Amino acid sequence: MISPGLVIYRVAGVDEAGRGPLAGPVVAGAVILNPADPIAGLADSKQLSPTTREVLEEEIKARALAWHIGVASVREIDRVNILAATMLAMERAVSGLSLAPDEAWIDGNRAPALRCTARTFVKGDVLHPCISAASILAKVWRDREMISLHARYPRYDFAKHKGYPTRAHLDALARYGPSPCHRRSFAPVRRALHGEA
Repeated sequence: MISPGLVIYRVAGVDEAGRGPLAGPVVAGAVILNPADPIAGLADSKQLSPTTREVLEEEIKARALAWHIGVASVREIDRVNILAATMLAMERAVSGLSLAPDEAWIDGNRAPALRCTARTFVKGDVLHPCISAASILAKVWRDREMISLHARYPRYDFAKHKGYPTRAHLDALARYGPSPCHRRSFAPVRRALHGEA
């Protein structure tokens, strides 16, 4: 039972997935963990297996005080640039939380404009469980989106590389040109669009 005079300070962890790929949206997660119900195993999503990420995703969604996913589309990325689109996705993730946070802890060294105090942490997804949780939600959501895009555009093999510039992906770009979900503001896609890949 919470004492009547106790003030709970809500911290939202925020992290993104998908800044580096040549295709698909950039995605941000925001999570307010329950300090009375810690989740074991939280870590940087890139260090976890897909299966472990999916198990933790379920736990986070079931046990966190609040969580939300924010997305910036390929069209938005091409219009405003990837950094601005990442900030937009983070803003959407935080503003969509069912509980307003007192503070947001953000992975990296740049913070979006938020209604609450924002603090940045380099390697925050390693240092703080709330940022790790946000990283996991964003990564799982985006990976599922890329698998969905693979079903629509199978020649690019998005399910395998998730849009990152692997040799196979670059070869497919050179052979087939960009799909509608490729980021035309990214140099390898732009080159492929003009037959220069």
